[in-house]
Formats: sequence, C-alpha cells, structure tokens
Amino acid sequence: MIIQNYEELAISEKKIDCLKILEEGLKAADPENIIPKFVTPEEIKINGKIIKLNKFSGIYTVAFGKAGDSMTRALNAIIPIKNGIIVIPKGSKSKIKGKKFQIFNSGHPKPDQTSVKAAKEVIKFLQNRREGELVIYLVSGGGSSLLAIPDDITLDDKIYVTNLLLKSGSTIQEFNCIRKHLSKIKGGRLVENTKCQGIGLVMSDVEGDDLSSIASGTTYMDNTTFLEALNIINKYKLKNKIPLEILQRLEDGFKGKIPETPKKALIENYIIANNKNCLDAMELKAKELGYKTKTIQIFGNIKDATQKIIENISDEQKTCLIFGGEPTVEVIGKGTGGRNQELVLRILKNAQNMKKIAIASVGTDGIDGNSLFAGAIIENIKIDESIIKEFLKNSDSARFFQKQKCNIRTDFTHTNLMDIGIILK
Repeated sequence: MIIQNYEELAISEKKIDCLKILEEGLKAADPENIIPKFVTPEEIKINGKIIKLNKFSGIYTVAFGKAGDSMTRALNAIIPIKNGIIVIPKGSKSKIKGKKFQIFNSGHPKPDQTSVKAAKEVIKFLQNRREGELVIYLVSGGGSSLLAIPDDITLDDKIYVTNLLLKSGSTIQEFNCIRKHLSKIKGGRLVENTKCQGIGLVMSDVEGDDLSSIASGTTYMDNTTFLEALNIINKYKLKNKIPLEILQRLEDGFKGKIPETPKKALIENYIIANNKNCLDAMELKAKELGYKTKTIQIFGNIKDATQKIIENISDEQKTCLIFGGEPTVEVIGKGTGGRNQELVLRILKNAQNMKKIAIASVGTDGIDGNSLFAGAIIENIKIDESIIKEFLKNSDSARFFQKQKCNIRTDFTHTNLMDIGIILK
C-alpha cells in the first residue's frame, strides 16, 4: 500500500472505499506504470514519433524532479543506460542505486547549495556528451528548485524571493515565470549548447500540461517575458519586499539590456503522464465499487475551488465526485499544513448541513505543504465553525486533522501528478 496508515484510517465503510479509490490514483502516478507505455528495448515511440535506440553509441539520462529516481529506475529496467544524474528532494531516499548514477538530494521547495552543485554537475555532464549519443531527460514537478543556477543574483536572494512567492498565492505558472528570468538554466537554457541528441520525457504537474512551466521549462523554452515577471510582482504587491538586485535585473531585461529567455525549443519534449491518469484510474475503481461517478478539475484560488466542489456534490446516493488539480493557497498564518489538508477543512466547513459524506484529498507527491502528511480524510462530522475558522486563520490544517486522527501518510511517493481527491456519498 502507498497509503502507510491505511489500517488506522479504514474505520468505516465510506472511508475504506475512499482510501481504495485514492490508492488507485496514487498507483497510476507511479512511473513504472507509465514509462513502459512509451519505451521498449528497441525504441521510444510517442505521439507518432519513433526513435530507434540502436543507432546511438550510448544512452544517458538526466533526471530531475520528485519522480527523478523512479523514472530512471523504470527506464533502466527497459534499456541499458550507460550512466546518468538523478536530482531529487532532500529527505527522499533514491529508489535506484548503483555506480553509474550520480545522485543529488537538493532543496525543495526552496533551492539550496546542493541545487547549485547539482546543476553545475549536469552542465559538465552534458558538455562531455558527443554527437551520436542520446540524453533522455526525465523531468517532473519540483525540478525548478532542485536544479538552480541564479543569474547575476545571489542564491540567498533567490531563496528569499521563492519564500515570498510560496506564501503569495501565486500560481505555479506565475512563480516559474519569475524563476526562469532569474536563472542561467531555466526556460530551455540548459540544453542550449549540447552536441548530442536529446529528448525530454515529462510528467506534468501544471494546469494544461504547459511544458514551459513544468520544472520551469528547463529542457524546453520559455513563452513568458521580463515584463510579465514584473507584472506578477506588482499583482501580488511584492515590489517593496523584493531585493533591489532582483528588481534591477528584471527591469534591465525589460529594457533589453539582458537577453530574453529562449523562445524556441531545441529538443523535443513530450508529456507522458498528467493528473488525468490518476483521475481515470480512480473513476474505474469507484465504478467497480458501485458508485456513480463525476470527475472535475480544480485550479485557482482555494476558496473558489472549494465552492466548485460543493456545487458538484450530487443529491443522489451512492455517488463519487472525483477531483484533481492544484488550487493556490495564500499562507496567512504560521501553522502546519498544505493545499490538500486546507481544501478538506474548507469543504468540511461548507458541508456541515449535508447528509453524511466522506471527504479526502492528497498530493500525489506525498508531501502536503510544510507538513509530513500527504493530505487528509474525514466524514462531515459536526464541528463548531469558529474552531475551523481559527485553524484556517492560522494556516494550521495539519494540526486540526492530527487532533481528529485523520491525516493521510504516504511519505515521499517518488512521483508528482498534482493533487487528487474525492467526495463519497
């Protein structure tokens, strides 16, 4: 089981069904169930394109993101990789070992010195690749902070800005627009001067599978500008909080004193999995358990996402509303929690007058916000609304669910296809 505390949580029929459906969604996000759909020992076949592998003198991998190690392991089980680099979050124990893979555990969601060291090693590794060789880039969400080389700013300034953006309620696209314009490698710059052939296999953790946003488009290109980065800073009223060196760099870029990020991709990048993979697997399981299903995706402000979910709960019995996506949260308190636990708490607050339902939501990466949990599961028990409001005001959803013994624990799942959740009635 991916859900480690399944037995503790499975205390009612509704919760058991909830957990079974969530488990299917999490399994669908495992690269071992994804990579073999596109890769055989002879070829990579994707979107009508076929790459014959026997024509290359050597096949190498550069994997970065929360699924970096599990993607490498799944690929290495099919084709002989000469060697490669894997960059995954600190605290995540690599699923693949061996002398041919150099493994880095970097900072996430904020970059650190290891993020810089890993990026420099990747650049050196790519400089040593020659014509006739193939590098397969295995890209997943989280890559933006795991590989980092700040451009004409300090790492401390980059970390400071990351902190501001994490708490601002900005979308991942907005966040990454700024990151790309402060980096030497993001927005396609990593692959600018390579001599070998390359292909990117990408697991999407962003709305619309925007390749320029996933891991900040490191192996792709950038469709945003310095002006957009400045507009985002103004939108979230961050101008007076951002270090002057960063504002100066963005303004110099806007004035044309610094070259824009690449606007054309130099290698092919392909989405091999997204949030829908999880939702489809959950829908199949729910139907197998006898539920009528409806599936929606949620993005944008968490209050709007909560409202959309409430509006889509059916009046009928034996129904399952499946939802996925990634709402944004503005952190206003100093508590512990994340998007998923806050979403479940907000739904609970809004569903106090409904007939009994079960509510659950988890991050497919297994780590929800600044907590040690993946998410939460609860039936709509009666709770004083003022108590819920207090926990929300303190951004302290994880502690609320700890008191109820309702946190879902998975530890690092070594994947990342956004968030998944359900309402069972």
